[in-house]
Amino acid sequence: MTDPDEKPRGSLLDALRNRTITTETSSAVPSGLRVATAYAWRFLVIAAAIGVAVWLVIQLKLLVIPLLIAVLIAALLWPGFTWMLRHRVPKWLAIVLALLGTIAVISGLIWLVAWQVSLQWGSVRDRSVDAVSEFRMYLIDGPLHLTGQQIDDFLGQGVSLLQQQAELLLSGALAIGSTVGHVATGALLTLFILLCILADGGGIWRWTTRLFPKAAQPAVDGAARAGWVTIVNYARTQLLVATIDAIGIGLGAFLLGVPLAIPIGVLVFLGAFVPFVGAVLTGSLAVFLALVYNGPWIALWMLVIVLGVQQLEGHVLQPLLMGSAVKVHPLAVVLVVAGGAMVGGIPGALFAVPLAAFVNVVAVYLSRRAWKTGEGPDPESLIWSTVPRPRRNRA
Repeated sequence: MTDPDEKPRGSLLDALRNRTITTETSSAVPSGLRVATAYAWRFLVIAAAIGVAVWLVIQLKLLVIPLLIAVLIAALLWPGFTWMLRHRVPKWLAIVLALLGTIAVISGLIWLVAWQVSLQWGSVRDRSVDAVSEFRMYLIDGPLHLTGQQIDDFLGQGVSLLQQQAELLLSGALAIGSTVGHVATGALLTLFILLCILADGGGIWRWTTRLFPKAAQPAVDGAARAGWVTIVNYARTQLLVATIDAIGIGLGAFLLGVPLAIPIGVLVFLGAFVPFVGAVLTGSLAVFLALVYNGPWIALWMLVIVLGVQQLEGHVLQPLLMGSAVKVHPLAVVLVVAGGAMVGGIPGALFAVPLAAFVNVVAVYLSRRAWKTGEGPDPESLIWSTVPRPRRNRA
């Protein structure tokens, strides 16, 4: 009697024959090509997953951007917030003081800008009109001998190019919105998320961690803690770098007699949160104002100051401070900023570096399996933690 579970002899021979053919075919393919193919299909899967994630972010941009802004603001406020908590300030009072202090600083900067613009805008406007007229006459009567029509055509082409680039930058894939309602909704949502993070960040993160499999929760929790520490360090360091850039360029403009020195400093401070690029773009406004208001020599000195501050940032501040804070090479910083601007416009350029730093730290933490060796930051120093604080024994 034959065993019903026994496979026919022919099927076993066919299986062996097919395995032999497959082995011979694989051995005929060079090993380098096999390795490259293995990497290629895995890379395609990863690229597809990233593409789906980017598509989801674009679709949910009105939620994602306020969330990221709130996280960055929380990272900026976190050192002072935790300092107050360590000195036994009630949490609700610490939240109120942190928010009121932030609003006071922003309101003070806006008031300074409005005050100086109201004082000097008339003279700057008149001087700019005179400088443009003088330059136009130089182009007509000078060695170039251009006609008025040619100058108007060149100006039209330049304005059209600037408008196209501005629209491309402002209407990036992750633009906040084109209406006042979108901006207002985003601002309210950002404030609400910020309050939730400061008030109950630990509870939010404990709930988020439970969504992962139980075996993966320690790794997820430890990686997120390490990433949050990096975001806090980035925000604190970038605030210092932006302050130095603003003081350097704004003070240089003031000493050279360039008008609107305070608004220039504020713009440089805000623009410096986009590393390497923001300070140069905003500092170019100071050079332009110096050219039309003070003349070419003052503009040249203003350009020297802007480039000098940029060199200080690029060769001293970014490598020493930012490099140790985010652990990302300056070349990678430039590339991710450019890529973020191409994908998401201004929001993409703003969030590119902290996201890259977060991903880098999380990947290194997971690859080292640091949650098993006990490496990583102190849980009690973080905004979210699944590790409860130990209770003190009462005598």
